[in-house]
Amino acid sequence: MTPCEIARGYIGTTEGPGPENNPVIMEMYASVGHDWVEHDSVAWCAAFVGHCLERAGIRSTRQLTARSYLDWGVPVEIAEAQPGDIGIIPRGTSSWQGHVFFIDRIEGQWVWGLGGNQDDAVNVKRYPVAKLLGVRRAGNVAPSVMLSVEAVQRRLKDLGYHEVGQIDGKIGPRTRAAILAFRHDNDLALVPIIDVALTDALTTARPRSVAIDRATGSPEGSRILAASNAQIALGAAGYAGIAISDVAPLVGQAEEGRDLATRLLDLLGLGSHAPVVMPLLGAAIFLAVIVLAWKARAARIEDHRTGRTP
Repeated sequence: MTPCEIARGYIGTTEGPGPENNPVIMEMYASVGHDWVEHDSVAWCAAFVGHCLERAGIRSTRQLTARSYLDWGVPVEIAEAQPGDIGIIPRGTSSWQGHVFFIDRIEGQWVWGLGGNQDDAVNVKRYPVAKLLGVRRAGNVAPSVMLSVEAVQRRLKDLGYHEVGQIDGKIGPRTRAAILAFRHDNDLALVPIIDVALTDALTTARPRSVAIDRATGSPEGSRILAASNAQIALGAAGYAGIAISDVAPLVGQAEEGRDLATRLLDLLGLGSHAPVVMPLLGAAIFLAVIVLAWKARAARIEDHRTGRTP
């Protein structure tokens, strides 16, 4: 069921009579993390919306302030609002006060809101469209955005936000982390969504700067670096050993390895040349180990200095 369908199931729910509390409303507070609330007379429009979202498997703001939903989901133009979107209007005399509801429909200059705490009950009530502070929709990509998720991921990676991970067109934890990092660096609202503000900033942003100490340093505690250094040392020791001693013990310390190499040389008709070929083979193996380990080491350092890895 959608959040709006769940909300409709509560139509007719009212606050408890007199000092009594309606346990259904009290459960709404608790479901969004506010089980400390003691009375259903505490403003509960945001608790109602959050409760319906959570029951539908969508994370709410988990706050009791209606205006917290101005930064939730993705923004939607009023002209493009659909039933089930969330509307926020002002209420009271303070700038933090407001009212939030699910949009039932918009007819002319009126928006019909399905909400809680509307005359102390869940019902559908109309409000002037002109009072809407914003309309939000569940999701990560605003309807007005022209760039694809893949394009945003690719641009983030080009700018140095490598935490985006794989370019797969999906907004997972790594892509959300990259979006938040970019938004932080460019003074945008810290919400993990793709909206026009983000895409506009992506088109003009400069590559992410890398700290000097990082750009000239090496990763600390890197297992790849430690393994590469060990392989280089092992390869160098083996290569040196071949130059100054009998190759047989160095090429293969296990009998099985020596037997396999000997059989291979016999198949190639080079068995009689084993004393000459084996040292060369051993040297080539150790040299390959050194080269590959050195490349792995250099790549890991480069990734660190350019910010591709932690």
